[in-house]
Amino acid sequence: MVRTVFERSSGVFCHPTMLPGPHGIGSFGEPTRGFLDRLADADQSYWQICPLGPTAAIHGNSPYQSSSTFAIEPLLIDLEDLVSRDLLSEPATEPDPVYDADLSAETVHYEAVREFKTHRFRQAFDRFEDGDFDALEQAFSAFRRRAHWLEDYTLFRALSDVYDDRSWLEWPEPIRLREPSALERWREDLARERRYCAFLQFLAYEQWMDVREYAADRGIEILGDMPIYVALDSADVWANPACFELGDDGRPEQVAGVPPGPGDDGQKWGNPLYDWSHLESTGFDWWVDRVSWLTELVDVVRLDHFRAFESHWSIPVEKPAHEGEWRPTPGSALFDTIREAVGRVPFVAEDLGFVTDEVQALRRSIDAPGMKVLQYADWCVDGHLYQPHTFERDTVAYPSTHDTNTVRGWYDGLGADQRDCLHYYLGTDGSAIHWDLLEAAWESDSVLAIVPIQDLYGLGSEARFNTPGTAEGNWTWRCSSEQFEAFPTDRLRELTARTGRDR
Repeated sequence: MVRTVFERSSGVFCHPTMLPGPHGIGSFGEPTRGFLDRLADADQSYWQICPLGPTAAIHGNSPYQSSSTFAIEPLLIDLEDLVSRDLLSEPATEPDPVYDADLSAETVHYEAVREFKTHRFRQAFDRFEDGDFDALEQAFSAFRRRAHWLEDYTLFRALSDVYDDRSWLEWPEPIRLREPSALERWREDLARERRYCAFLQFLAYEQWMDVREYAADRGIEILGDMPIYVALDSADVWANPACFELGDDGRPEQVAGVPPGPGDDGQKWGNPLYDWSHLESTGFDWWVDRVSWLTELVDVVRLDHFRAFESHWSIPVEKPAHEGEWRPTPGSALFDTIREAVGRVPFVAEDLGFVTDEVQALRRSIDAPGMKVLQYADWCVDGHLYQPHTFERDTVAYPSTHDTNTVRGWYDGLGADQRDCLHYYLGTDGSAIHWDLLEAAWESDSVLAIVPIQDLYGLGSEARFNTPGTAEGNWTWRCSSEQFEAFPTDRLRELTARTGRDR
């Protein structure tokens, strides 16, 4: 059975970058508060997001290839809040004409945003260092003491700037392998830059905690995301090499991925695998720290690629995906340890693909609802597992996800037979297919139902957020101010009440 914390309810997926606002990207300021107001007015209970970690252009700005599993993306810092703290002057928040020209598109132009915001962040930091901010300094110092990961992360970020954003695997050997003398030297030489990086994390954390409080006051829980794997080029791997299967040179010997499935050759992701024997010998300390910190930021944790917590696909670094093998993961021992150290964390399991009885048993042992995506259904096969009438209570129903096409984009690409079967199943002509699938998800027995914000407007493939296996054109879609103002509050509230998901 699902945990009692999950009552029949619903919510909307919208990563903060997707929100409108004056500086080219959503922020932890008014755009987020406005979104939460709309969710509350529509009687929604959950706001689902992607990981909040820092992103990089070299990884296509993917939140799933972050330089830290603990840190927060500074681009989400709200500049107006810095004005209210007297860290910026009001004119500093006005975009210049060249920058402003990019903002008309429903797209996050990451490099333009980085250039604009970084300049303002430097101004704010300089004013903080030179001014009289005693209370802020005390709060900043307290944050630095309790954020255990900050020392390594800020040094990693500062070193990345020194070495022109090259991977840490290309740094000189002494610092690449973390020789004590090299660490001491660079900590001293980069003291100011490390403090600047820490200051941005402090601001992001404080603003996010204000967002979380604002959501809680409106009865909305935040459904966060924790990928099982971390990026190779990250502070996590550089600072904790013993936790991963790395060679003497720091490079991985085995990497993550998935085996071939119907119609594909498998996927080789390149993330380093964990040294589970070492982790278990330390009482899974790194994992406990990770989950403990994340539960400060969010209310519910979605476990991405849950299958790998039971057993994982291990690919030799020089081999293709299909030459990997399944290897066991101490999932039960890990979750037992987390429960003892952190408490009963409410999890949602992304249990799509290669699901076995053992995976489902592990999922149920931690009381985590699994995922059901309506787009994955074969509408011409009676009782297919992704048809909504088959959904069990301990599941989360999705018309689409951040990794699929939008409902309208998917529908436009359906073959004639599937489309006819879908029409028959839903009793529809397809003219409002986004609401048809949304209603089917809401009417299902799934304890939770979540819809991506694009599907509330019936947007097509142009609004797709991510296409797995592709390196470009992802993570950039953004809701326009006009769409935001047209949020279908009344219709969503009425559907939520009719299906017994209202708060």
